[in-house]
Amino acid sequence: MFTIEETRTRRGILQYRRESLTGLQCRISPGRMEREIDTAPIMPPSRDDCPFCPGVLETSTPTFEDGSRIRRGESVTFPNLYPFAGRHVVTVITPEHAPDRFERKNLTDAISGTFEALNRFPGYASINWNYLPSAGASIFHPHLQGIADEKPTHLAEIYLTAGRRYLAKHGHPYWDDFVEHERTSERFLFEDEIFWSANPVPLGEREVRGILPISTLEEFGPYIEPLADGILRVIDFYRGLGTYAFNAAIYFDRDGNSGSGHRAFCSIIARLNPNTLSMCDSAFMERLHLEPVILTLPEDLGALFRRKRSGKTSTTH
Repeated sequence: MFTIEETRTRRGILQYRRESLTGLQCRISPGRMEREIDTAPIMPPSRDDCPFCPGVLETSTPTFEDGSRIRRGESVTFPNLYPFAGRHVVTVITPEHAPDRFERKNLTDAISGTFEALNRFPGYASINWNYLPSAGASIFHPHLQGIADEKPTHLAEIYLTAGRRYLAKHGHPYWDDFVEHERTSERFLFEDEIFWSANPVPLGEREVRGILPISTLEEFGPYIEPLADGILRVIDFYRGLGTYAFNAAIYFDRDGNSGSGHRAFCSIIARLNPNTLSMCDSAFMERLHLEPVILTLPEDLGALFRRKRSGKTSTTH
């Protein structure tokens, strides 16, 4: 599934990890945690000029071609005013500008609205979430973004191509082998309809992945609620560790490609909390070498999750 090369530095270990399926690589340097660059979040409370708050949303956001917006529960979905995909939609999750926590129904409804909007457009879809400015959110009010294009994004294409190659060689999907391998590993977190574990070759800090038993967006409907449940468990886990900012993405194969070797999966990574210094956790290694430097060993993340679940981990807020 992956390889590890380990060396020692004056600060401890340094690992070079490589995912066998895709060739994606990362470096893990737990000693860098000693810098303690993350701080308690600076949360901008003001709703002044927020285009997604009640009373403003109706006049500040566009509508679909038929003049409508998609409403599911309290969520509202509409086209992105500044799109960078063939289909690019925004879903406001809740009327609350800065909720203390996210409710399952709110997130389920929001994902459902995004799903409906993307399901009208052929192509390779993903559902995405930047939460808080330090994770790339240009608007503080919680919202999802859905995109779909005739071609997959670069990372999705890497997994789609590698998955088809693996299926042709082995006669079964890579993801079946991956889940079987990770189920008994230190990285395993929990499982219901969806399998969740710390990714062994993380793309970002504290990366958690949820592997769905489907491939395409058209199959997604029955798994929206369990996916929302799993995402909220991970968010609660992050908050117990003092982390509020995060990115999430759910990657799908093109409709009609079920059985081609892909499994839709959700990736969630922790980001630095918003701070007064504009401190960022994405630098030259991540941006120009496409090889992230990670602080937390995935195996340690699994242990932290189990301790938290058993009530042995103190929380920091």
